[in-house]
Amino acid sequence: MPATRFICPSGNTVKITDCLMHCKEKERCMFLPTLRAIADSLNRKVEGATVTELLAGTRETYLRKTTDYAVRPQDQLYALHGTAFHAVNEGYTEGNMLSEERLRDEVTSGKFDLYGEILNKEDNTLGDFKVTSSYKLMRALGIYKKDVETGETYKTGARKGQPKTHKVLCNDGVKFVMDWAMQLNYYRILLEAQGLKVGKMVIQAMCRDFGLRIAAERGIQEPVQLIPIRKISDSWIIKYMKAKTTRLNKALETNKLPDVCKPKERWNDRKCQDFCPVAMNCPYGQIVMLEKKEKLAV
Repeated sequence: MPATRFICPSGNTVKITDCLMHCKEKERCMFLPTLRAIADSLNRKVEGATVTELLAGTRETYLRKTTDYAVRPQDQLYALHGTAFHAVNEGYTEGNMLSEERLRDEVTSGKFDLYGEILNKEDNTLGDFKVTSSYKLMRALGIYKKDVETGETYKTGARKGQPKTHKVLCNDGVKFVMDWAMQLNYYRILLEAQGLKVGKMVIQAMCRDFGLRIAAERGIQEPVQLIPIRKISDSWIIKYMKAKTTRLNKALETNKLPDVCKPKERWNDRKCQDFCPVAMNCPYGQIVMLEKKEKLAV
């Protein structure tokens, strides 16, 4: 079930259909064509759980499919930006390339972005576009901050005599971003089931906050990065996706709320606090949001 309501900047909620007909606020928060595009993007019109949905927490996906929920249009702009970026690239895929194809197996379905000679004339590359934050891009590139001693010590205060340090950016090379790796590897499995060889997998990541100070402090020096993705065992990832599908289907059949999403799936509660659209429909999410509200009130 796609979102049926928008959350206005005032905090009020309104049915999406009503919003598109007439704004009940003092003025619209954005152009009407943009709101229409966001509304259309919310309904993916795909039967069954997709690869992306299975990689999310089972409870989150269950609540998205079974409950009425609302979203802030502003929070959907980056996804809309990504969709537009896909459309632009799709217009230039002449040659030995495939783009935006949805493949299925008995477990799930996935829509890959690009496949074929997308880097040079000799490769069979599976490519995926991402619009992401400088924080996630920093992790993907293996960049981290390390405290390095300056050679000086504190002269006074509680830390008197202790060495002074400053933050230095270090780089250990491209790291394993699990959700990206699992998504592309399952797309690889779907392609190979069709007899199409995948030579390598690459993410083209666009940093959405590039140009801001925070991105520079995180060592992001270019707005777009190509990130290679390593192969994951076919048997392991197939077993994982089958287990996620079984849990979701059982919950849907019995109308029973699945277990709380795992810490990694809920970003150690950060997703529940600010980014999960169905958190208000989740008992655990309600607790996390209430705790945040109480902390802010102190």
